[in-house]
Amino acid sequence: MRELPVAPDAADRVRAAMRAADRRTFLPASVRRLAGVDRPVGIGWDATNSQPSTVARMLELLDVRAGQRVLDVGAGSGWTTAILAELGAEVVGVELVPQLVERGNANLADHAATRRSSGPPTGGTTARIRPAIPGVLGLPEEGPWDRILVSADFGRTPDALVAQLAEGGRMVAPVAGAMQVIDMHGGAARNRIDGTGYAFVPLRE
Repeated sequence: MRELPVAPDAADRVRAAMRAADRRTFLPASVRRLAGVDRPVGIGWDATNSQPSTVARMLELLDVRAGQRVLDVGAGSGWTTAILAELGAEVVGVELVPQLVERGNANLADHAATRRSSGPPTGGTTARIRPAIPGVLGLPEEGPWDRILVSADFGRTPDALVAQLAEGGRMVAPVAGAMQVIDMHGGAARNRIDGTGYAFVPLRE
């Protein structure tokens, strides 16, 4: 399927943000040797750190802009949360596995400390991961969100997350192996497909 067009500067911005958030530091020590491999890497508790090329494409489609409020669903190790912050977002990750919430926030703190000591400050004003509420998708009480990134496959369009989009907002999510881009305009959601054949862990409530 033909790829959807993206903003002219999207690839450059995403590439720079991904360079600033070193994948290696967000992986368990036992698998850090795989950081440079373009494949998903297991991080425990049936979760994965997503394939870099897939992350890059999703972020190009998401088109995050500085100051936007972004929800990162299935934050896992915190890698995508850090990349979103490097793009200038005020980002909140949400994760169902308590151990990953703890590890992800520790990774974000380490990343922020490294950025303060060795380079320009992180672009985003906030980057944190909150525990998911069992049976609830996203963080409806903190919405609406300008952007929502979903790094797990719900099997169908997650309407509960669509409802958390602000006017003019956008969500990128894998749905039954297809990458969906959902835009909210005039209170109505427009759904487009960028490509198929994506494999993600299931999104759990």
